[in-house]
Amino acid sequence: MPLKIAFTDIDGTLLSKERVPSPALKREVARITEQDIPFVLISSRMPSAMYHIQDDLNIKDTPIICYNGGLVLVDNKSIHSTEIHVSILEIIAELNTEKTFHISLYNNNDWYVEEMDFWAKREENNTKVTPAIKPIEAVLEDWKKNNKGAHKVMCMGDKEELDIVMESLTLAFPDELHLYRSKDTYIEIASKEISKLTGIKTLLDHSYSHLSLDNCIAFGDNYNDIEMLSAVKMGVAVQNAKEEVLAISNDITDTNHNDGVAKAIQKHLI
Repeated sequence: MPLKIAFTDIDGTLLSKERVPSPALKREVARITEQDIPFVLISSRMPSAMYHIQDDLNIKDTPIICYNGGLVLVDNKSIHSTEIHVSILEIIAELNTEKTFHISLYNNNDWYVEEMDFWAKREENNTKVTPAIKPIEAVLEDWKKNNKGAHKVMCMGDKEELDIVMESLTLAFPDELHLYRSKDTYIEIASKEISKLTGIKTLLDHSYSHLSLDNCIAFGDNYNDIEMLSAVKMGVAVQNAKEEVLAISNDITDTNHNDGVAKAIQKHLI
């Protein structure tokens, strides 16, 4: 079946060394969108950390899949939301009573940190979004009153400290949490109910019901892209992807810093 819709990861896959879309990518995205082939961003990022990329690519009216499928937005309105319950978040906070690692809490476009430490500043630089500073206990109390949870939690710090956190949460919540170790110093936490693939299926059902996974091409580089790349008709890994991602992909393109996605679009979406 013909490829009629494209989904792409952002970090490590889409952006140039300057962490922006390259001129070649902009040209290719413009070409396919003129042919009514949507180019959908799908990331662990929060919405506001994706909007500026949409603006650069002139696709701001296209849906986005945020938080690895935890939040799907169409016309800036949620068509799907899966959150981590406050009771679980309280246990994560209890692991950090000595404040030995950083915790970021995310819900939709809200991002909370307890202080602008090294980790918060690093994420701010990477995503072009500034967090709100608020004690974690106050955030959780407010969310409890308003029946909210977290679309994502990020724990950042020393490898040895995060090894302990990873082991504790894996044992405590094997069926509730997806724990993704993107780096030794990072743990991304989301509900186990969602993934990038569930996000794609939700969006197809809601907004592109005439299309199926057999009409999809997707681009990625990391472990949380494997399920998505394996399920679509054409799963493309950038050359800098993890070995496990390269192994399951239908095709391998150039690196993200060398216009890999633009080159794959040119190859597969003629």
